[in-house]
Order: sequence, then C-alpha cells, then structure tokens
Amino acid sequence: MKFCRFLTVNIPQENPTPSYGLLKGDSLLELDGPPWRKWTAGNRAWSLKECRFLAPVIPSKIVCVGRNYAAHAAELGNDVPKEPLIFLKPPSSIVGPEGPIVLTRYSSRVEHEGELGIVIGKECAHLGDEDDPLSYVLGYTCVNDVTARDLQKSDVQFTRAKGFDTFCPVGPHIETQLDPRNLLVETYVNGERRQSGSTSLMVYPVPFLVRWISRMMTLFPGDLIASGTPAGVGPLVAGDSVEVSVAGVGVLRNPVHPPSPDFAHSRAFL
Repeated sequence: MKFCRFLTVNIPQENPTPSYGLLKGDSLLELDGPPWRKWTAGNRAWSLKECRFLAPVIPSKIVCVGRNYAAHAAELGNDVPKEPLIFLKPPSSIVGPEGPIVLTRYSSRVEHEGELGIVIGKECAHLGDEDDPLSYVLGYTCVNDVTARDLQKSDVQFTRAKGFDTFCPVGPHIETQLDPRNLLVETYVNGERRQSGSTSLMVYPVPFLVRWISRMMTLFPGDLIASGTPAGVGPLVAGDSVEVSVAGVGVLRNPVHPPSPDFAHSRAFL
C-alpha cells in the first residue's frame, strides 16, 4: 500500500488542513488518521490532479546513519565505522515533494545525499536478538539528507551541517509492501545521474539498524530513519532540480532556491 499526506487544491473550502490518504491508481482515498494507527477510509476520494503531496511524516525525530556505504565513506576520506554512526536531524528540517531546498548563506558547499527512508509503524525499544525489527516498520520512503559539507568538516559533529530548515526532503509517499534488502537508490541533478547504489551494499542493513537504534532510544510511530547514502554526493546550487529515486517507492523531486530569510513558502510543503 502507498500512504501519503496531502492537501486538496483548487477546491473551494475554508482552512484546508492536511489529510492522510491511500493511493489507489490515479486517486486518493482520504483516511481518518495516520496509517500507523488504526484507520479507516472515509467517504471522500480525490483525483491526484486535485491534490498536492506533503511530507508523508512529521516525526518526533529523524535518526540518520552516516557512512553506511563503504564507497561513500571512502569518497569523503573516512573509514567504515565499527558500529553504526548515527546523528539526528530536527523535524523542522523536513520539506515535502516539490518543496524548495533553501540554501543557507552560512555555507558555500551544500550537497545532496539520496537515501532510503524507514518509517516506524509501532513503538519499539530495546529490541532483542529474537525480535523481528521489520515487524516494527510501516514502510519506506525517499529521503534527501541535504548537507552543508564545509560546516560538517569544520564542526566535526553533524548537527549544524544537517539541520537547516528544508535540509530533509521526504516523500512522495510511504510504500508498505517492499523488501528493503536490494533496492536501487539513485539521485539526479538537472536530469544527470549523480548517485546510484543498491541497499544490498549497506554496511548495516535495515533490520540491524532498527534493532540497534532501538537499544539507544525509543522509536515512535511515524519516526524516520535515514539509512545512509551511496557514493556520488555532490554540490547543489540555486536553480538546480534534484530527484531522489528509490525502486519500488517513487521519485522525490525538489527545486533548489537561493538563501532567504523568509521560509514561509517552504513550510507550506510540510
């Protein structure tokens, strides 16, 4: 199943609010709640032409995994970590499909990082070796872990480099019926392929990551894990269009805008 968050457009109504939906062909069935809870489909269905996709999750936390592909670790001059290298991006960094990535004046080198996103479906903590981590996963989505590379290098830790508003595009929806072991992850900038790698090349695969992270922090429904990026990361400049593609999920597309003190236009895509 494909779940999403959306707004209706060009339909007269007062104070439209985001809704969760279930994709059925070229239409959306509106749900009465988020897909990680008990839900039912309402009586309303919308044509995709009447809808705008939003970020499919607004998580309590975004847990990111660094250097989870050996070739990517090597291209930045790093060793493969002996344990998963994790860091957090703030939920305020999220932007949805077609929402602009707004560059920051504090960095001269902002780069794309296309990744498989893991959406948690039920609360999990302290998973044991006998537990099935995938039973706690709702589904998968596309993530762009946008990074101010110069700040990452100068700060050593990752918070500032990864945490700017709009530096975490997510979407376009959540795919629940997917095997994460061998999915092609690609990133295109202005139609040119920059990144291409299979999740089979992950140093730490999806089940390991969910179990390992749960032993550090409780994962709540709707939380997001960004599982790491293949080799080929590169710069983004204003005017670019960047696409992250995950086989079986779809394509997450975002334009790149110059620095701006006004983020109201980008927050509309949450």
